[in-house]
Amino acid sequence: MVQTSTVVTATVATAATGILAYALYFDYRRRSHAEFRRDLRRNERRQVRAEKDEAEASTRAQRDAIKAKVDEAKEEGFPTGVEEREAYFNEQVMSGEMLSSDPSKAVESALAFYKGLKVYPAPGDLIKIYDSTVPKPILDILAEMIAYDSSLDIRSRPSGGINLGDIPNVGLD
Repeated sequence: MVQTSTVVTATVATAATGILAYALYFDYRRRSHAEFRRDLRRNERRQVRAEKDEAEASTRAQRDAIKAKVDEAKEEGFPTGVEEREAYFNEQVMSGEMLSSDPSKAVESALAFYKGLKVYPAPGDLIKIYDSTVPKPILDILAEMIAYDSSLDIRSRPSGGINLGDIPNVGLD
């Protein structure tokens, strides 16, 4: 009767010999046949091109999804009253923070932050806050949403105080 360890050893040795033989054959073909080398290079270029096309298609699909979400949010509308806007802002930011912990929900999280940004009175200031608190992948998606929405004014507004840049310099000449 044959022991199990002998069968396993023979099987592993046969597999290792087969892999080694294939590696040696492949190396021989690569070194001695120019057509084989050309085919390898062609296949590598095709694979790189296919990966690049796939990445571009994925990026395009994500941008289309982002545009659709922004358009859908605009169609839903945003509250206009002060208390309603404040409650809506708090709700959206809280939702965005909870969703940001799950990387698979990055678009939904960015959409919640976008909705909060849309009702905030000083969006430029809020973007500075988002920049330091929101994770980078979500911030990138949010930036695409902001870039797509041309109606959103993100410039910082003066705080109603004195702008020191408007005061002329008085020299002590």
